Amino acid sequence: MRKTRAEAKDRNRQALLEAAHRIVARDGHRARLDEIAEQAGLTTGAVYSLFGSKNGLLIALVTDYLAPHYDGLEQAVSPDLGAAEAVEVFARHYRRTCDDPDALRRLSFEISLQDLALRDPELRPKLAASVRAHEERLTGLLSGRSHDGGALTPGQARRLATALRALLVGLSQGVILGLADAASADYFAAAARALVTPDVLGAP
Repeated sequence: MRKTRAEAKDRNRQALLEAAHRIVARDGHRARLDEIAEQAGLTTGAVYSLFGSKNGLLIALVTDYLAPHYDGLEQAVSPDLGAAEAVEVFARHYRRTCDDPDALRRLSFEISLQDLALRDPELRPKLAASVRAHEERLTGLLSGRSHDGGALTPGQARRLATALRALLVGLSQGVILGLADAASADYFAAAARALVTPDVLGAP
C-alpha cells in the first residue's frame, strides 16, 4: 500500500533520528551529516527539509531521547504520593535504567552530545533549553505534592528537580561505568530522599 506524504515524512524523520543516534554515539563531534543521511537512506537535503539544520536534527534527537524517559517516570509516580515518596519512586525508576543492556550505549550518546554542545556555541544554548524543558516536566510532577504539613511550591519543586536530576545522572553514570555497582535501588532512593530538605527546597 502506498504511503501518504505525512507517513513518508514521519518515516524519513525517524530514520534520520535513528541514524544520528548511532553515529553521534560513535563519533561525537566528528559525526558527519552526509553519513547520517546515507545511513538513513536519504540525502542531506532531507535533513534540511525536516530539521532545518544539523543542529536542528541534534535538538530533535535530544527530545526524542529524553521524552520516553520522562513519559515512563510520569506513569511510575502516582499523583497521590507526597514529595519524599515521589522522589524515591523516581530514584528507583532511574536506577532500573542502569540495568538496561543498552545503558552503556546510551551513556556514550549522552557524553557525545555534551561534547558537541561544548564545541558549538550555537548548539549549546539550544541543547540546554531542550534539557531544561524536560526538567520542567519533572518540576511539574513534583509541584503541589505534600511535604512537612504543606505543599511544594513551583519554586521549591524546581530547585528539587534540578538537584535530583544532577544527583541521579551522576550516580547512574557511576553504576554504568562499573564504579558503583553497590549502589542499589535502596541507596538511590535514600540519596534522593535526603534532598528533600529546607536547604535544598528553599523558602516556599
